[in-house]
Amino acid sequence: MIEPGPFWMLTVLLGIGTFLIRFSFLGLLGGRSLPASFRLYLRYVGVAVFPALFTPLLLWPAATGGETDPIRLIAAAAAFVAGLRISVIGAIVAGMGTLYALQFITTLFTG
Repeated sequence: MIEPGPFWMLTVLLGIGTFLIRFSFLGLLGGRSLPASFRLYLRYVGVAVFPALFTPLLLWPAATGGETDPIRLIAAAAAFVAGLRISVIGAIVAGMGTLYALQFITTLFTG
């Protein structure tokens, strides 16, 4: 376990670092408008980062000891389809509902 002193020092330094990174971008550009091609590329940042955050947790979850869990894959597929067909809220509800329903069903049959 990390000691409180180094932990808080690291936390503060990382906070300052992320602030400086963001401020350098926003402070340098200020009120100027970005080129259209740059704005187009910035739209894809969230689309690329979000899957990169949750994909390892989906494929190798810590709850199963790093083993791929078919229930989580089915829930992710249900959320993906609902996201394409319905909305973001529909995707969240479909994914969570599928995950919890399948976990409940498997506990009924496995004891």
